[in-house]
Amino acid sequence: MMEWGGEPPREGLRFAIKKNFGCLEALKQKMTEEAAVLPGSGWVWLGVDSKNIKHLVVETTANDDPLATKGPTLVPLLGIDVWEHAYYLQLMSVQKLLTFNNTDSFAFQLQYENAREDYLKSIWKVISWKYANTVYKMESICFNRGDNPENFVGHRMKKYSPDIFRTKILGEKTAVICGPAGHKFVFSNENRLFAPFRPHPMQHLFRSYQNKAGPPPPDEASKSIRQPGFLKPEALARYLPDMHSVAQNLLRAHLFGKNEARIYPFAKSLTLTLACRFFLGIDDPTRITRLVGKFDDVTLGMHSVMVNLPGTAFYRANRAAVAIRKELIAVIKERKREMADSSGGRISKDILSHMIVVTDPTRKPMPDPEIADKIMGLLTASYSTVATTITFLMKYVGLNPKVYRKIREEQMEIAGSKKAGALLEWDDMGKMKYSWNVVCETMRLVPPLQGTFREVITEFTYAGYTVPKGWKVYWTVSTTNMNPDYFKEPEKFNPSRYEEGKEAPPPYTYVPFGGGPRMCPGKEYARLAILAFVHNVVKSYRWEVIDPNEKVEGDMMPEPEKGLPVRLYHHFASSARSHICRII
Repeated sequence: MMEWGGEPPREGLRFAIKKNFGCLEALKQKMTEEAAVLPGSGWVWLGVDSKNIKHLVVETTANDDPLATKGPTLVPLLGIDVWEHAYYLQLMSVQKLLTFNNTDSFAFQLQYENAREDYLKSIWKVISWKYANTVYKMESICFNRGDNPENFVGHRMKKYSPDIFRTKILGEKTAVICGPAGHKFVFSNENRLFAPFRPHPMQHLFRSYQNKAGPPPPDEASKSIRQPGFLKPEALARYLPDMHSVAQNLLRAHLFGKNEARIYPFAKSLTLTLACRFFLGIDDPTRITRLVGKFDDVTLGMHSVMVNLPGTAFYRANRAAVAIRKELIAVIKERKREMADSSGGRISKDILSHMIVVTDPTRKPMPDPEIADKIMGLLTASYSTVATTITFLMKYVGLNPKVYRKIREEQMEIAGSKKAGALLEWDDMGKMKYSWNVVCETMRLVPPLQGTFREVITEFTYAGYTVPKGWKVYWTVSTTNMNPDYFKEPEKFNPSRYEEGKEAPPPYTYVPFGGGPRMCPGKEYARLAILAFVHNVVKSYRWEVIDPNEKVEGDMMPEPEKGLPVRLYHHFASSARSHICRII
């Protein structure tokens, strides 16, 4: 039962309030003073500075999307909605004016009295300190934003055990299993000890067609994606020319002739265009542009603290998911009309068309909302991870001219072996060995996704520790990627470490796509999409990174703070000159 008013619990938040403000009364006074100077309606917040979780801050914001101006750095604990009409008392005075024909005439006058301070004082009686303390104590604040995941895991491995430790992530009791032996243990026991699990924010955002957020669908529900073989090499080979032409056209449209560029926004447009073409069979630029910002919000909210207050990352993600779902249902209805209008029905060449015609064992088709949820999950996965890898590949190659020259030499040899204007084919991808080594090294230094969760379905013992049924298990690449025991000079960008003839990284130390039965089914799709981009970009451009020390934000799904601005040198086939082009 929720407890209202009083004081914060002794542990956790009360100590932090005392350290930051002196005492609880001082905090109340601070928030009251901030409210007193707030123009019109707005909010007064007590939050955690996610860059320093020991630091509590008081902020005031306007009513509209109140925390948006603070970005993802403020994790709200308390929010007081200070409505303008709520803290002004309305008083009415009555004055008799005259009497005429035995009828009295009165004047009514409205007066207002500022009662903000009384309003704030009364609010403290209904504050749930227990809830605020729970949010404050969640290690997910540290795990998610306040600390680099590598540091989060590394610190606890040193403190507790290099093999396994327990914690609480996003509200779940979690065992973090570490190192290559841990990776092997998790991958080898899928469906026996572990089942797929999505944290509650993801369950809510990617809910099924039922009205409530449920657990992820069983394996049978994902067979509509895996069984037809859409992600198998032979199917992707047919799509490769489209990947080539999309990358070529978007590079020309977004980069040609401009002076300064931000690569990350371009990479997101490219990857969402590819995903929409492949999964949905659509390539409407206006529709895709409208979706980019929505998917950004969903991506940021998937691993956020599940606080659905206006302005928080989760609140924005929830609104974005609703908008995406609405757009996808419209696409589904359009596709059904196209299939009905065409004689014999439309041939299922993409995943959306297949999902529309597939039926369950009782011959019932999949409901539109369920199709939309599954497609949204596919688009999100293929969008953010591929865009992240492309962006940081551009960064590391731009900072290493020798690497650029070797990639370009490899790609120009492939281009020279083809007829003018010919598009990439499956055999060409096998020739891009050095280019793929560069991609692998990029993913080692900046993993597009840190790790994933599993649910324990059978109690087990690992490294001397027993993990109960119902707990969650988290495995992460951060326990091996930067370990000098597995990668010599791990902080250096060195694609040659993957070359044939050199000692390969030990098994289970490099697992960017996971492993075992639940290895990422989109691995081959990601490889082709990235290499098609690399082929086209090095043929046309050489580039320099403007800010080599640009800050990286969003550790679970990293992104450059400024979008990775670069300068480009355009290669002109008909001229010996190189022109500087800055792209935006």
